Amino acid sequence: MNQKLIAFNLAERRTDLPELRAGDVVRISRKIKEGAKERIQNFEGMVIALKGHQSSSPTITVRKVTAGIGVELILPLNSPQISSIELVKRTRARRAKLYFTRDKSSKVIGKKLKEVSKTRGASKTTVEAVAAPEVIAEPVAEVATEAAE
Repeated sequence: MNQKLIAFNLAERRTDLPELRAGDVVRISRKIKEGAKERIQNFEGMVIALKGHQSSSPTITVRKVTAGIGVELILPLNSPQISSIELVKRTRARRAKLYFTRDKSSKVIGKKLKEVSKTRGASKTTVEAVAAPEVIAEPVAEVATEAAE
């Protein structure tokens, strides 16, 4: 029975969502119905909690501060109400649940959460160092052929 439940939960998950962690800044596009019309509304904020990782309905808690007032949104990730989730910025958080951010100012939160670079691996200096010998080698070869003539 347990294996069937796990298989069902995995089959019901959405595959178009990015891998999210606490501390990430995300932009959630939600479908809002107003009468007969439907529109998309964006909500950009920091992920403070992810719950239900292994269930078929994990939830995400996103918080933003608008005009000095904290606004939190709790949504199921597999909801048809969510049209897309974009990862805006990734930060390194030392906790899984960031509920302490409710009591802190944005200045203190900025000190606690450090931004992680988006590109890992090769840095610009290594890329330039690899490309530089090829650029230098070609003009030297042309000068040598002109001198021979």
